[in-house]
This record gives sequence, structure tokens and C-alpha cells, in this order.
Amino acid sequence: MSGCNHDCEHCGSSCSERTAESLMFANNPASNIKNVIGIASGKGGVGKSLVTGLLACEMTRRGFKTAILDADITGPSIPKMFGIHGSLLSDGHYIQPAVSKNGTKIVSMNLCLPDETQPVVWRGPVLGGVLQQFWEEVEWGKVDYMFADMPPGTGDVPLTVYQSLPLKGIIIVATPQELVNMIVRKAVNMAEIMNIPVLGIALNMAYFECPDCGKRHYIFGKAESDLAITSEIPIMPGLAELCDSGRIEESDAGKYLDGLAGSLSRI
Repeated sequence: MSGCNHDCEHCGSSCSERTAESLMFANNPASNIKNVIGIASGKGGVGKSLVTGLLACEMTRRGFKTAILDADITGPSIPKMFGIHGSLLSDGHYIQPAVSKNGTKIVSMNLCLPDETQPVVWRGPVLGGVLQQFWEEVEWGKVDYMFADMPPGTGDVPLTVYQSLPLKGIIIVATPQELVNMIVRKAVNMAEIMNIPVLGIALNMAYFECPDCGKRHYIFGKAESDLAITSEIPIMPGLAELCDSGRIEESDAGKYLDGLAGSLSRI
């Protein structure tokens, strides 16, 4: 409908849209998930999956039980980052999530394909159905923080996540460039339309710190924004190497997300 803000729960008008109750995925008795946090970005290539992985690692280090629902169905990178390969298994009732070395539970489309390089060429409704299975048919068990790694932009799958998962809020990932800043505003505005709180903004590739003198070099320029930056991650070649080799849990880069992790601990 014209002028619809997609807030079906508080809408007094009648329309052909689904009700708020029908939009939400159903819970299952095999899962007890306390907090679901969406990790979003306005465009690709800004390090959204990196922030997802680092946050899961940092919250695990703080003693919380963590999980990652890889909602980036057509571009999943979480399993590689954690060194997880192979296929998900079922006990006959529920799908069993993969578990990383440090205990993070992970479900991703790449763990459902016979070949990790096989492309997923599906339209929006089918992608939404996969997300529903990831939520309703997986035995997640007890989880303190689940991070939903969302695809970039404001399309079908992010909309499905906003409408169908019980999000406590989202964290938006960006890089310093002016263009990206404009696109970040789109992601923030989408969250506002969907009445989802923005818990913070993580600025990736914020600067490069010289290993010899310790001086910071702002290779992509200093970020200028009216949006508050909660955490900054510098350019770290060593971190990229760990992610490529499936050893993100060995990195200490989670310290750069201390501000975001602290905010999550207070939810």
C-alpha cells in the first residue's frame, strides 16, 4: 500500500500484507535463543561477515554461548572463516549446527551444498524459505547471542530477517568513504522504517597503524558522519590471513569491537 511503513503490528489499516503474527518464524522446543542481533551493511565488500565472526569470537571469550545464522545465502563466507567444511547433519528431528573449535554454532548455505563453489541461483521467496528452515528446523540449543550475517543492501532477504526474526537490534558495518557513508544512511533508514534499533556502527578498514612507528594512516580518509561510530577496526593483513585459513578464532582483533561487545552485554 502507498505510505505503508511495514509496521503491521501497530497499523490500524487493513491491507493485503501479512499480519505481524504470520511474519514471524515459529520457535522450536530444541532452541533457546536469548538475543538475536542482525549484522547489516548498505553495500557489499565492507567486512560485514568479518565483524560477525569477530563479534561471535569476542562474546565467546566473555563467557557467552554464541551462534551465527549465515543469512547471506548467495554469498556465504562464515564457514570458511571458521575453518568449517562438509555438510550439516540431522538427527531425524532437527538439523544439527556445525560447531567451531571454540564452541560457536554455525548454520550456513555453504554447509548444505555438495560443492562449496556451487552458486545459489534462487529468487527471493526461496531464499526466505531457507532462512525459515535455518530458524525453525535447527537444534540451536541454548544460545546467549545469535548473530545473523545478512546480505548487503535492502532487498528481499534483509527484509525477511527484519520481519521474521526476533531481532533485539542490528549492527551496521561500513568503511570510511563518502559514498559508503551515504549508503550506510540507507541501511539506518531501513532499520528505522522497520522499527529495529541500531545498536552501533562498526567502521572497518578505518586506518592502518604503522608497525614501526605506531602512527595511524587513514588510507581511505577519516570518516565524517552524523552517525556515531561505536567501534573501529584497522587494516590488518594478518587478520585477513587468519580468516582465509579458517583461523579467525586465533585472532585478538575482537578487542577493537570492545565498544559493541560491551553494549551487547548490557542488553
